[in-house]
Amino acid sequence: MRAVLSTGSNMEDSRAHLASVETDFADELVAASRIYRTAPWGGVEQPDFYNQILIVDVAESPHELLARCQRLEHNAHRVRDIRWGPRTLDVDIIALYDDTGAELTLDTPDLTVPHPRAHERAFVLVPWLEVDGKARLGGRGVDKLALTLDDEVTPA
Repeated sequence: MRAVLSTGSNMEDSRAHLASVETDFADELVAASRIYRTAPWGGVEQPDFYNQILIVDVAESPHELLARCQRLEHNAHRVRDIRWGPRTLDVDIIALYDDTGAELTLDTPDLTVPHPRAHERAFVLVPWLEVDGKARLGGRGVDKLALTLDDEVTPA
């Protein structure tokens, strides 16, 4: 299964937190975007985020992959006190594809794929396009989705 992961951090050593995810997926890594700096999303006053997209080929089920992402967040001492608040590490599953390249959908109490707000977030779409110019999300071209957003996303 191919997965698109979005990683983000705006606390402590953000670059090291993002690197920890890339290291954990090193054997399964297909592509990694540059790190981008973006303003916080969601209205909570906090420092800018560092974000990166990873494309990985994994053997885990979607829920096993979610558990792995949550373990990485836990290892970075992620605290979930404030929704959209500052965090040491955020690892989101944005999209999943089967071995034929077909987009998978999943809607369970703990995992929704594709990510329900990915199409609204330039910090997801811009780095994703960097590593996959033909990316599709919810049946639509990521390039077209990115054109609808005006958030500033710049390489860090």
